[in-house]
Amino acid sequence: MSTQTHTSVRHGHYERVTLGGRTVRAAVWRAHLPGIAGKDRPRPILFFNGIGANIELMAPLADWFADRDIITFDMPGVGKSPNPILPYRPWMMCAFAVELLDYFGFGVVDVMGVSWGGAMAQQFAWQNPKRTGRLLLAATSMGMVMVPGDPEVLMKMASPRRYVDKDYMLANFRTLYGGESKGSDGHASRLLPPSTIGYMQQLACMMGWTSAWFLPFLQTKTLVMMGDKDRIVPEINGRWIASLAPNARLHIVKGGGHLFLVSFAETIVPVMRDFFDEGEVWHGKTGDDHGHSQAA
Repeated sequence: MSTQTHTSVRHGHYERVTLGGRTVRAAVWRAHLPGIAGKDRPRPILFFNGIGANIELMAPLADWFADRDIITFDMPGVGKSPNPILPYRPWMMCAFAVELLDYFGFGVVDVMGVSWGGAMAQQFAWQNPKRTGRLLLAATSMGMVMVPGDPEVLMKMASPRRYVDKDYMLANFRTLYGGESKGSDGHASRLLPPSTIGYMQQLACMMGWTSAWFLPFLQTKTLVMMGDKDRIVPEINGRWIASLAPNARLHIVKGGGHLFLVSFAETIVPVMRDFFDEGEVWHGKTGDDHGHSQAA
């Protein structure tokens, strides 16, 4: 499936939800699986997006995993969620995510997080082991214990301009994210700019946070995917996660930048599906996956 011209086939249910005094815009895509019920249905996927990223940016995921229910939400001040009233921490948003799962009637879910959302996904799995099936982390790190990216790029990342100015996003796509620029047009067309306070509070949310201390105790079966051309979160950060988490393995996307989910969808989606769909046999630490993704 090409993400350059991708138009979502599945239609999500979008809803403004208030739980525990916090209001967000949430989205759910329900899988249509006639005759398949209960434990025979694939687990739903709870998705945590990157910093400043709105729901529409992950809409292709719903078509990649058409046999699964998908649930996600805009962080406060992002997309169409109202600004946060008070600052929040990762554990707070993970507790909110559990409330959201309960609200929509979901039990155990597979969890996926990209970049900033990968940190949230790690926190969710640690905080809610009984609600977590498998964990897929893409282009992410352990938080404050990390090897930082290119300083030039990180300076640009401190501002939400790439979400406000689509021409700026397209002109600087490779500078910002590294790797291939395939799919950048479709990505830019789905952008909704976050509010300044929403973006700043997302940055502040992760200040002082790290998963380094709990990863050695995290028993969740985990796949860590990293691009070897990522200028924001270098590949070594994923190697650290995979080395610390006892049931993690690593998959390197050759030529992949920070947004390899966009640029390399055709080659990495099968890897993701295989991980979520494989049985209970788990080989644990096998080093890097042998089948590294290559440019299409």
